[in-house]
Amino acid sequence: MAYQRVKQPKISDVIVERMEEMILEGTLKPGQKLPPERELAKQFEVSRPSLREAVQKLAAKGLLVSRQGGGTYVSDDLGGSFMDPLLELFKTHPEAQYDLLEFRHALEGVTAYYAALRSTPADKEAIKASYELLQSFHENKEFEKEVAADVDFHLTIAASTHNMVLLHMMRALFSLLRQHIGDNLQNIYPKPGYRQKIHDQHYKLMEAIFSGEPDRAQKAAHDHLAYVEEALLEQGRENTRIERALRRSGNSLA
Repeated sequence: MAYQRVKQPKISDVIVERMEEMILEGTLKPGQKLPPERELAKQFEVSRPSLREAVQKLAAKGLLVSRQGGGTYVSDDLGGSFMDPLLELFKTHPEAQYDLLEFRHALEGVTAYYAALRSTPADKEAIKASYELLQSFHENKEFEKEVAADVDFHLTIAASTHNMVLLHMMRALFSLLRQHIGDNLQNIYPKPGYRQKIHDQHYKLMEAIFSGEPDRAQKAAHDHLAYVEEALLEQGRENTRIERALRRSGNSLA
C-alpha cells in the first residue's frame, strides 16, 4: 500500500494561523500597531523573511494594513458592520435608542454570565483596571474620557468570556455603543443622583463577576440597563412636560 507523504506546513502559514488566532481572541485589537519586524520575529522564533511573508498574506486578507510613516497595524475595519450611514439613522430615530437598549440587555446579560463563569485572574485584573480608570474620569468629571472608559469597561468584560463571537459582536458595536452611551449620559447625568447610581451599578456588576456567580452577574447587567432605560424615559417625560408648559406660556402671552 502506498502512503501519501505528509506535507509539512510552511512557516509563514503557521505564523498566519497563530496571528489570526490572536486577532480572534482579542490579543491583537483593531487599530493596534504590531511590534517592529525584528522584535516580532524574535517573539515567534522565526526568520524575518518568513514573518514578512506571513504579514503580506494577512494584509492580502485585509487583516493587517501598512500606514504612511511606517508600521503595520491590525485593520480598524474588523467587524465594522455599523457604518456611518446606519449610525446617522440611529441618531435621527430616537425610538432606535430603546431597541438598542433591548439588544444590549440580551448581549450584555449573556456576556456578564460567561464572564462570571470563565474569567481568569488576569481577566479580573483587566476588568478592575478598566473600572478604576472609569471611576477616575467619573470623579474628575471628564465626560468624553468617561464615555470611552465606560465602553472599554464593557468590552473588557466581553473579552473575559473567552467567547470570540461575543467579543467581536461587542467590538463591532463599539462605535454605536460609544455614541449611544454618550447620548445616554448626556441626558441622564445632569439629574442629581443618577451619575453615582450608574457607577454603583458598574461596581455591582464587577463584584458579581469576581464572585463567580453567573446568574447574579447577568441580573446586575439587566438591572443596570433597566435603570438607564427608565432614566431615559423619565427624562423624555420631563422634556415633554417642559415643552407643554412653554407652549401654554406662549399661548397665554399671545
